[in-house]
Amino acid sequence: MNTGENRIVLVTGATGGLGTAMCKKLYDDGYTVVANYRNEAKAKEWQSALSNEGYKIAIYHADVADYDSCGQMVEKINKDLGHIDVLVNNAGITKDGAFRKMSPENWRAVISTNLDSVFNCTRHVINPMIDKGFGRIINISSVNGQRGQFGQANYSAAKAGMHGFTKTLAMEVASKGVTVNTISPGYIGTDMVMAVKEEVRNQIIAQIPVGRLGGTEEVAYLVSFLASTHASYITGANLSINGGQHVY
Repeated sequence: MNTGENRIVLVTGATGGLGTAMCKKLYDDGYTVVANYRNEAKAKEWQSALSNEGYKIAIYHADVADYDSCGQMVEKINKDLGHIDVLVNNAGITKDGAFRKMSPENWRAVISTNLDSVFNCTRHVINPMIDKGFGRIINISSVNGQRGQFGQANYSAAKAGMHGFTKTLAMEVASKGVTVNTISPGYIGTDMVMAVKEEVRNQIIAQIPVGRLGGTEEVAYLVSFLASTHASYITGANLSINGGQHVY
């Protein structure tokens, strides 16, 4: 299904498991895919591996926690390829620990990378989207931003904040042809999750009603749908994809 219509999509934090699946799906659906990275060596290796699979994806550096760095990245993409039509705010980190032991550094690092980044990237693309009369902002949150999780006060706060941002911006730009939505995945079978001890992973799966981890391609399919014209009446929404682990 070709829904990309030659539109340009920027995926932040693209070289991880979810980001890779998103880039592949969007590319398959006809988008010009641009991948943001922070680690150059890893990004070039990633780009080469995808190229060998037939995916020609441009990579652009930015520290998403830094407003000016994001601006420089977007300016370069605009010059090289054109204005960004779809932004997927996917970049994120964890620095877990009980709140009573959490350092200000670990709080700030997670808030900066996971939440400030949403402002930093979106602010630089939103006005051209409004001018064009089309745009898609897709924010990748988490089930733990919906329900909370022990040891993740920083992460849960950032991920919940993403949806607060989504709701307000969606209202502001709805009449301009721009939609803003959140996706909140549960436990997905990324390398990070698969690296968890099997007995712990099995305990997690036992709490998921469908009885398995989610697939990265399942999240990617939802991202591509929200990016398309078929989703033009969906805005300000938080779409859960967690196998029934958290329903409300």
